Order: sequence, then structure tokens, then C-alpha cells
Amino acid sequence: MNIKIIYFNFPFWRAEVARISLFIGNVLFEDKRITGDDFSLIKESGEMKDGTKVPFSQMPVLVIDGETIAQTGAIARVCGKLGGLYPEDIIKAGQVDQIIDAATDINILFRPSMKENDPVKRKEMRIELSNNDLPRYFGYLDYLISQNNSNYFVGDEMTIADIAIWRLIGWIASGVIDDIPQTIINKFTNLKNLCLLVNKDKNIKEWVSKTYNEVDRKRIISFEQNLNKPL
Repeated sequence: MNIKIIYFNFPFWRAEVARISLFIGNVLFEDKRITGDDFSLIKESGEMKDGTKVPFSQMPVLVIDGETIAQTGAIARVCGKLGGLYPEDIIKAGQVDQIIDAATDINILFRPSMKENDPVKRKEMRIELSNNDLPRYFGYLDYLISQNNSNYFVGDEMTIADIAIWRLIGWIASGVIDDIPQTIINKFTNLKNLCLLVNKDKNIKEWVSKTYNEVDRKRIISFEQNLNKPL
């Protein structure tokens, strides 16, 4: 089986959940990192230079034996199954799926402020996010973790749900997004502990060490330090 994950050269959750799943499962894959110029071509033609079709002209994309799969959730599930990080039980699978979809919902919340060019309006939008929508979603996630005795979202071991939220919140609370407090999840005890748990996983540490550049590794360290700070 020839597997390729195509995404930009940074550790955003949409690609990391798939990359890490395959890495943990010792599944060989090509980690294809594209440039802005590559993506411009994709948006224009719907395919890459080598002819790889890109459904919806969006990233990430998973290619298995020449067949292309798009959309973060679909890719996460496939790679989660291949890597042993996706449950076979239908109820547990659904519980994992809902977390992946929630991660997408949270991601979408940032789009309006990302498109806003006025720095004053953008700051107001981010403050609004920090005070309302983000805490609301974090509260939902925190509650779901509290219903499971393992400190993970589903079952007794790490799944793609945990990886997705760890990396998503690592982005939100790392300081790379202006006007979003780096301690924004600290009052959500279960969610904070989940992020610390994933951050300390030996496989996660190995992946970070192997693939993250110096700046991104420092952000991971800063993220963990901020999780331990009082409100």
C-alpha cells in the first residue's frame, strides 16, 4: 500500500492527526509538504503538478495507491484505522467522530477574524471569541472528557480525537494568534490535563523531535508551560 499525506510544511492539526496516526502505527507513508505556489496551482486547476487530483481544491489530501481522499474528518478516520487509533465499536467510533467534527467547528470560528484586515476590528473579534464561543466549546469538550474515566475522550487509550484537540488547542494557545490568551483553557481542568497527557506521550515526543522545526518545538514547550500556569 502506497500512502501519501499532502499538506503545508507546518504542524497544523488537520494534517497532524493523520501524520501522527500513521507514525504511531508504524505505517509507512510519504509526508508531502507543499508550498504556497503549489497551492496556487491546486486552486487554479484542482490538481498538483504531478497530476494528483485534489477534490474541493483543499488541503490536506490523502492518497492511497493513487486514489485521493479529501476532507479532514475522512482522512483522520482512515489514518486512525490504519494506525490503530480509531475504535471498532460503532458507539465509540461515533464518539471519536464528534470530537473531530467539533475541532472543525472550532477552527471555523477563527475564519472571520483571519479575514479581517482592520487590526482594531480583528482584536475585538478575537476578544469576543475568547470570552464567548471558545469557552463554550471548551466547556463541551471538558464535560465529555469528564464522562470517561481514562482522562481521554473515548476508551482507555489515545485516539485521533485526543490528537486532534491537543494540536488544535496547541495552535490556539501557543501565542501565534494575536489577542487569544495563552491560558485560555486553563480553567477547563479535564481539557488541560488531556493536553498535558498527550504532550507527554513518548510517541508524540518522538514525532515532535523528528519533524518539528526549532520554532515549533519551542511553541510546544511554551504550550506545556502555559498549561501549568495559574489563571
